[in-house]
Amino acid sequence: MPTTLPTSTHAAATPQAVPERDCLLEFRNIRILYDNAIEAIRDVSIAVPDGGIVALLGSNGAGKSTLLKAMSGILYTEEGVIENGSIRFRGEDVHHLGPDELVRRGIVQVPEGRRVFAALTIDENLQMGGYTRTNAEARERRDRVFALFPRLHERRDQIAGYMSGGEQQMLAIGRALMTDPALLALDEPSLGLAPLIIDRIYEVIVRLRDELKMTVLLVEQNAQRALDIADYGYILETGRVVLDGPSKKLVANEDVQEFYLGISASGRKSLRDVKHYKRRKRWLS
Repeated sequence: MPTTLPTSTHAAATPQAVPERDCLLEFRNIRILYDNAIEAIRDVSIAVPDGGIVALLGSNGAGKSTLLKAMSGILYTEEGVIENGSIRFRGEDVHHLGPDELVRRGIVQVPEGRRVFAALTIDENLQMGGYTRTNAEARERRDRVFALFPRLHERRDQIAGYMSGGEQQMLAIGRALMTDPALLALDEPSLGLAPLIIDRIYEVIVRLRDELKMTVLLVEQNAQRALDIADYGYILETGRVVLDGPSKKLVANEDVQEFYLGISASGRKSLRDVKHYKRRKRWLS
């Protein structure tokens, strides 16, 4: 069973929110700057328990992807730096490590936009994902990916660049799974996909937790879909955590319903109403 997290929905989780022995990943009072001037993340603390799904929610520019880049060691590609705080994985500070070492330790990210190797086949993409493994390990992991995504097996010899967006997302996740990660971070996995494909991908995410005991950090703008499967959620706005709690409690929160789910006491709100509500809402300040 996933670790039970704290029930407060009034402030960001403190580093002590999850016992360290149960916590796989922690952001501790992280502050991130771009170009030594632009503050993207301000004093954020997030705890990700071993074997659970944690959702990071928020609008565009809230800082969700920045946290994933910091966790994956690729902030430097955009002139970003961790100005303060730390990132701990399995009880050790890892924010100073390079991307290759973080992958070896079990932290793997599927970035937004899929980014498969377009000129390679599905099979060759998966081979690239498992290049650090022995041939036997790579075959075993490839078979596991094909079991999760039968469509990839059916089209294993197809050039990835000619696949649909949904198939490319499946391949991007499958390639990440070839490393056998302890923690899989997914950045906007439903972006631009048809509802039936989103259903399939979310089914796989649940199976990763329930059957493979994998920890998943899920970044999404689609709050409803993410909270449907997550154990715990954090809501970010303007670079800081404004609300957190178990998913069921967040879904029942009136502010979350109106601000992120577009639902009010009078029924579902239009996009125009939601935008107006966001402009006038003051609980984020």
